[in-house]
Amino acid sequence: MTKQEQITLVPVSQEELTIVKAELQEAFMKGLQDSFLEEEDPTEMGPLPSDEDIEHSLTAKESIVRQLVQNGERVGGVVLKINKETQRNEVDFLYTKASAHGKGIGTKAWEAIEAAFPETKVWELHTPYFEKRNIHFYVNKCGFKIVEFYHQGNPGPNIGVEEPESDEEYEFFRFEKVMFIESSDV
Repeated sequence: MTKQEQITLVPVSQEELTIVKAELQEAFMKGLQDSFLEEEDPTEMGPLPSDEDIEHSLTAKESIVRQLVQNGERVGGVVLKINKETQRNEVDFLYTKASAHGKGIGTKAWEAIEAAFPETKVWELHTPYFEKRNIHFYVNKCGFKIVEFYHQGNPGPNIGVEEPESDEEYEFFRFEKVMFIESSDV
């Protein structure tokens, strides 16, 4: 891969946060629309993820927000939660702009994320059950494993904090990618 093909993680300035938030919502809404072509217009539900969810993620103490840049152009972004103590890190949001889909940018972005945080022991993330594109990407391209399925009988850890409006809001996969296993010298 040439240097120009690489993705770099660049800090997001305060002024750019509004743009990143809008791009993130556009990318997520595109995924929702692609998944429910036959359904009524999903944009009637309002932005997805909600402004509140994004703000919560952006302002969390351990959050790191980066734009994904290729050839000097922002092609996406990522919001990570980095726990320096446990090195069990989370991907809150990862997106590529709709115009960048299908060009291998997501895979290069993930490689850049792993390279930027080499101390990570485990990566964790969540994605809705209907997002087949995401499931394929994380399992087949990035090496994650599905480790849990949240549904009404097994609600996720946020249920109770925020009551879901529909059954679909319960239905998420939790993924993990173990980067290395610590040896137990006994």
